[in-house]
Amino acid sequence: MFAVFAHEGAARALVHALKFRGGVRVAATMAAQIVAGVPQPWLDGAALVPVPAHLSRRRQRGFNQAEVIAAEVAARTGTVVTDCLERHGRSRPQAGLGRAARLAAPAGTVRLRPGALVPERTLLVDDVVTTGATLSACAAALGPGVAGALAYARAGGR
Repeated sequence: MFAVFAHEGAARALVHALKFRGGVRVAATMAAQIVAGVPQPWLDGAALVPVPAHLSRRRQRGFNQAEVIAAEVAARTGTVVTDCLERHGRSRPQAGLGRAARLAAPAGTVRLRPGALVPERTLLVDDVVTTGATLSACAAALGPGVAGALAYARAGGR
């Protein structure tokens, strides 16, 4: 898993601007910083797969922040975005949950979209990684072709 920054200070402010204030334009800055830092071999031959937002979150925000970041990374690198995952079941915000609840929350809530084709080599894309449980749920749904994950920030101390 590659993350550019710790989820604090200015990085946290950018994530919050994107996620909670609809500032989709900041995704371009976030993607540029991801691309500047990620080792190039990670991107070679990989399709970017955004971590899916639950439908209720997507409706609330009007977009999936991971999808917006993935599109901006793809525009800078020539990689493709494959939106082949979906969330199902009950949705519960992870903000404010303890570690045990965060680890358990995404289990079984991510699946392949009906009829979706899984690229041979994939990189998951998300805005923030806390425990890694959501990435694990996505990787389980995608199977053995997951090469890693890119994130803008990683929460520390959790």
